[in-house]
Amino acid sequence: MLHRRQTGLEYQHTRTSVHLINYHIVFCPKYRRQLLVGQRKSRLEEVLRGVARDNKWQLLAIEVMPDHVHLFVSADTRTKPEIVVKRFKGRSSHVLRDEFKELLRMPTLWTRSYFLSTAGNVSSETILKYIENQWGKKF
Repeated sequence: MLHRRQTGLEYQHTRTSVHLINYHIVFCPKYRRQLLVGQRKSRLEEVLRGVARDNKWQLLAIEVMPDHVHLFVSADTRTKPEIVVKRFKGRSSHVLRDEFKELLRMPTLWTRSYFLSTAGNVSSETILKYIENQWGKKF
């Protein structure tokens, strides 16, 4: 079941910027094993929410499937996208492998690979049209 924290996508304000940086992140356990079930699934969701909270990111949606994880995260402008992924995967691996000793039999919990896409309030087509229409010219 998809868990949503917030339905609207609001712009974030800092002293020097206004931004809306949302990432769709997907990552999988090593060998795509179907081990994210039961207590492991519940604990993983708690850990991922904690990572978002500790980094002051908004976790807009989370879906833990038996063999992969989907996150929709609103991040800040100071953190590189790959660091966002690294923090989620790093802490969750550490905590889950510490609490569920059977996971120590695997060389690592997560594959090195991941999917990352950006999203915002408007589509890429809308942005292109906006830019093209600034002077009434197409590039």
